[in-house]
Amino acid sequence: MDRFGGIHLFMQAAQTRSFVEAGRLSGVSSSAVGKAVARLEERLGVRLFHRSTRSVTLTPEGQLFLDHCQRIQAEMMAAEAALAGARTTPAGPLRIAIPAVAEAALLPLLSGFMRSYPDIMLEIDASDRLVDLIEEGFDAAIRTGTLADSRLMGRRLGGFRHQIVASPAYLAERGTPQTPADLCRHACLHHRHPVTGKPEPWPLIAHDDAPPPDLPVTGIAGTAQGRAILATDGLGIACVPDFVARPLLDTGRLVDILGDHVMAVGQFHLLWPTGRHLSPRIRAFLDHVTAGFALTSG
Repeated sequence: MDRFGGIHLFMQAAQTRSFVEAGRLSGVSSSAVGKAVARLEERLGVRLFHRSTRSVTLTPEGQLFLDHCQRIQAEMMAAEAALAGARTTPAGPLRIAIPAVAEAALLPLLSGFMRSYPDIMLEIDASDRLVDLIEEGFDAAIRTGTLADSRLMGRRLGGFRHQIVASPAYLAERGTPQTPADLCRHACLHHRHPVTGKPEPWPLIAHDDAPPPDLPVTGIAGTAQGRAILATDGLGIACVPDFVARPLLDTGRLVDILGDHVMAVGQFHLLWPTGRHLSPRIRAFLDHVTAGFALTSG
């Protein structure tokens, strides 16, 4: 039991960055916290904190140990919740983040969740910025791309295609590209990568070890909807997700081109904080979204 008490004090110190505050929260002195951490470091054979007169910070080994402790804590809390709240009706506020680019595609699924769980007050933040779930207090998020934050748990929901599209009027005037290299002679509408600040490469398949074409940058729009609208106005060729292109393709305002030369690289992921207790409402949301995507892909 003393071993678990030392781990608890370590986690409090790691989360507050203060032995004094950790002691106050745990009802012991700061020196007791320091001694418990020292015993833990001796047992593990590593240094967990960098100490100074003003603050304490985690070493890389300390951060690794904290990550494991938080996962174990989350599992214990989930086990307790499964027993104590198995019969509890999901209720209360639930804050989620979704990509603005996929808002129209995801809203029917979220509407179904609200109908199924009327006691949950769902708050939806639709944004193309990369929100920090933990720092900004989100319960879960649906994102496109890959999981890159070790503080988050994730499930792969399903994939989507990118499509290269242009208006019939544009193609009648400028001709239809037959290969990716042909795009170099066309007006190309791009998306600026939020991290690098550069136009994001199009997911083109290379043939015969040829390097990807250096596409001209005729215009840049921050959203896929914006690029699709510019393309329907005949201003160029755009690469957009299929769920954005589909209604415009169905009405003939856009035409899909170079379909055999585009990689299916898009992925949806469902994410939630690793160390957060899975309340009945969060678990209900995770299960509903996962089942909804399974039905769609099936």
